[in-house]
Amino acid sequence: MNAANKNSIGRKSGASTRAVHGGVPRDRGFHSMTTPIVQSATYTFDNTAKLIEFLDKKVYGGQLDREEYARYGNPSVWAVERRIANLEGADDAIVYPSGMAAVTSLFLTVLRPDTHIIMTDDCYRRTRQFCETTLKKFGVETSVVPMGDREAMEAAIVPKKTRFIFTETPTNPYLRVADLEHLVGLGRRHRAMTLLDTTFATPVNLRPLEFGIDFVMHSATKYFGGHNDVLGGVIAGDAGRIKALKDARGMLGNVIDPHQAFLIERGLKTLALRVRHQNKSALQVARFLEEHPKIERVYYPGLASHPDHALASAQMSGFGGVISFEVAGDIKTTGYFIDRLRIPYIAPSFGGTECLVEQPAYFSYYDLSSEERLALGIKDNLVRFSLGIEDADDIIEDLEAALELAPPL
Repeated sequence: MNAANKNSIGRKSGASTRAVHGGVPRDRGFHSMTTPIVQSATYTFDNTAKLIEFLDKKVYGGQLDREEYARYGNPSVWAVERRIANLEGADDAIVYPSGMAAVTSLFLTVLRPDTHIIMTDDCYRRTRQFCETTLKKFGVETSVVPMGDREAMEAAIVPKKTRFIFTETPTNPYLRVADLEHLVGLGRRHRAMTLLDTTFATPVNLRPLEFGIDFVMHSATKYFGGHNDVLGGVIAGDAGRIKALKDARGMLGNVIDPHQAFLIERGLKTLALRVRHQNKSALQVARFLEEHPKIERVYYPGLASHPDHALASAQMSGFGGVISFEVAGDIKTTGYFIDRLRIPYIAPSFGGTECLVEQPAYFSYYDLSSEERLALGIKDNLVRFSLGIEDADDIIEDLEAALELAPPL
């Protein structure tokens, strides 16, 4: 179903209003307040005439309001896609069973042999691995450039071959912020598409399509779901490009389960409330950490000390709910500090209702030596802290108590 089938809530409405009402028609043919979980693999037709009417629309063009088989579409899935498209200011959106499924499906669908992509070095490790290994098998080359280095990105362009320029903003784990005006200009000059992963920002804090970015993606597992209980991924963009991805999804079979879609749509309704609370709490916590003598450095774009603070302030309406920082000490001292915390759970991921904390040296780079991690910019004493919806004063009190306890000899 096309995302154009919207109710009266426009894109100029506030983020919370759009998250609750936008994109989904008020009259959906049933009287349930929430979109039902349509748990069906196949769909029936009343008679042959109805089947022919459906096929005429599908083959020759027309507004579809149903499907024939669940690999091609599902009402529970359509609802969340329309809601996300409305939030992003996109023509349409497509959801996948995970964030990795979203980005890999996009590349596999659009890229051809003997093409080239550029990505920044502060991108998610698994995405980079996919580009440098799996895509390489299909004749697609990848150039990795330092985040924020305009000259390196310009130099990496391969005329007539570069199809994608890809980065995150803010990035993981150092929360670097991409210059969207520069990315869009570079892509248009060289006829390369731009893809931005804004999982850390959410459309509450940043809407990249309004800057001219071609595709925006999210791991819906994070802020969209918001409760650490569902996996999902999203790509949003113009109608033609998303239609091509939906056609490919019908072949590749990487469809999201209707119950997953239901949980993501449920999470979206409180997205703006949670993100704004996390924005506020994270800035308060980041300021506390920056002043603490046992913290060597804090990475948060809301702080004036962050290298991209001015850019983030110009492009974003909030700075997000994730903070990275370095504890004074080695890998064991840092682990001891984390163990002394009482509010956050030690776990990967971010963007949920509970605070989460992780030591990237262990969680993401345990297979590498300290020297190898450092070569990638990952210090042993680096901590990534994801704010939940707990009270900021309680989080700060917990951090302070853990920092004041001396590590065992």
